[in-house]
Amino acid sequence: MTGHDIIVIGASAGGVEALKLLVSQLPADLPAAIFIVLHIPAHGGSALPTILERAGVLPVEHAKDGHAIQNGHIYVAPPDAHLLVKRGYMVLSHGPKENGHRPAADPLFRSAARAYGERVIGIILSGVLDDGTAGIIAVKMREGIAIVQDPKDAMYSGMPTSAIENAQIDHIVPVIEISALLSKLTRQPILGQDDPVSDDLDKEVNMAEFEHNTYPPGKLVALSCPDCGGPLWEVQEGELIRFRCRVGHAFTAQSLLAHQSEQLEDAFWMALRALEESAALSRRMAERAETRGKEMTAAQFRERATNADERARLIREVLQSGIIGTNDKQNLDN
Repeated sequence: MTGHDIIVIGASAGGVEALKLLVSQLPADLPAAIFIVLHIPAHGGSALPTILERAGVLPVEHAKDGHAIQNGHIYVAPPDAHLLVKRGYMVLSHGPKENGHRPAADPLFRSAARAYGERVIGIILSGVLDDGTAGIIAVKMREGIAIVQDPKDAMYSGMPTSAIENAQIDHIVPVIEISALLSKLTRQPILGQDDPVSDDLDKEVNMAEFEHNTYPPGKLVALSCPDCGGPLWEVQEGELIRFRCRVGHAFTAQSLLAHQSEQLEDAFWMALRALEESAALSRRMAERAETRGKEMTAAQFRERATNADERARLIREVLQSGIIGTNDKQNLDN
């Protein structure tokens, strides 16, 4: 009989330390393939395969598009590409970002759930906000196993806590205990039933693969996508509310709020620049009017400069206070 031989792992901030500890405890004869998404910048390389290979005994490599899946191997999503799992092989996609990330955990988890059903083990480790929660829900909907690092054990508890609050989790354990748990679970035989895949799951995996003419599931709402400006569809899975746009950008409610805060901060910086430039131009025009003896015109320009300076001061105080933008995002992370 087939066992739980497809393991998908999502991590973000604090994830490297957790992954190193997990991998260091894995046996050389693990009868499963492991797929890892760690949030990393799109530009530049990733040393994670080298770091993890030094930490343990299993071979680790960046996933390659179209390559066959081998048990006893660890595959890491490369920068700026979603890692997706098909039956027997991997796919790399430059599809739409999810929760502001590419690679993101949710597309990996969903694709594995669609392809392998109950054979999948999904794991959420340290990280901020809630990427991976929708993916772990998909794993459970397809009868897979859900494991979450104990939030008290995680450097950043956002991702583990969100998964626990929104999904049916089978095991909540410190990361040091996950490897032994995997050794046990991967050797447990399963029935290997191939239940039908829901239309919504099929749609979302197809969108991650950048399939054309695929509309988001859910209902259209009066919100716009912070990445492309298009309309958003709302999807509700239990208590978790998510949003996806026509071209596929996806957000949880928390990540959408964080992106909106960043956009608001950007708008304030643009307003500050415009006001300071307006004040500088008005002062220049006032000086020019004075040299020509046009005192009334000069006074009007000086008044405009004073008004622009005052509005700029107010905006600068708001930015300095930290009540918008990145501080909003940090508050959501905690």
